[in-house]
Amino acid sequence: MNQVNMFDVNFDNYDFMDLLDYIDKTIQERSQSYILTCNVDHVIKLRKDKEFQTVYSEAGAVVADGMPLIWASKMLGKPLKQKVSGADLFSRLGNAFEQRKYRLFFLGSAQGVPEQATKNLKAAYPGMNIVGCYSPSYGFEHNDEENQRIIEMLTESQPDIVFVGVGAPKQEKWIYRHYNSYGAPISIGVGATFDFLSGSVKRAPDFMQKTGLEWFWRLSQEPGRLWKRYLVDDAQFLVLLLKELRKRDKAKGGRLE
Repeated sequence: MNQVNMFDVNFDNYDFMDLLDYIDKTIQERSQSYILTCNVDHVIKLRKDKEFQTVYSEAGAVVADGMPLIWASKMLGKPLKQKVSGADLFSRLGNAFEQRKYRLFFLGSAQGVPEQATKNLKAAYPGMNIVGCYSPSYGFEHNDEENQRIIEMLTESQPDIVFVGVGAPKQEKWIYRHYNSYGAPISIGVGATFDFLSGSVKRAPDFMQKTGLEWFWRLSQEPGRLWKRYLVDDAQFLVLLLKELRKRDKAKGGRLE
């Protein structure tokens, strides 16, 4: 599997089937690893967050979550195969998880949300093996007692895959700090996925996802929470893309028109 370097991130050039191969292999080996789904917001946060940079440097796999990154890879002449987002994992790999009887654990979101997500997934995939879910308390990442409770919960339920949905970069940092303690083969941050699966937050229509407008949909759903992320922070992405284009052009010995 080749890698694509953009924005100082080494992306694995995976589609969903490649990612499933990686998951299968890691679970068979019973080693511990974590997967990062990198979107524009991650790229921006990585510029200034040293701990987040460390999390990225030790990831087992990094996939591109967002059409802007796919378009950027094509513009830079190193196209990534597919957008691989956490929110699409169950629609794309749900059958595989069900057939393999992988033990799944859901950590994150508000009280009752992961439970409802579990019910909805069980309706779609009756054989899916969800061994537990838990909504951590607010600020749990700084609470040693709560973290120990979660680690014990995970150790007892012995999941193959832990899905953590508490937002970035909190979820990725939490996984990085604790994944060796609870020992699951695969951990992955999935953002608002439990909210989408439970129906508590409506996901953007397909055409908006495919045309890169999912951010606009999410902004319209939660403007108070997301306006700064999308309208201020992520606007820096265009500047970073121009820098990448100049870097590419310089490497070719030419100049950017």
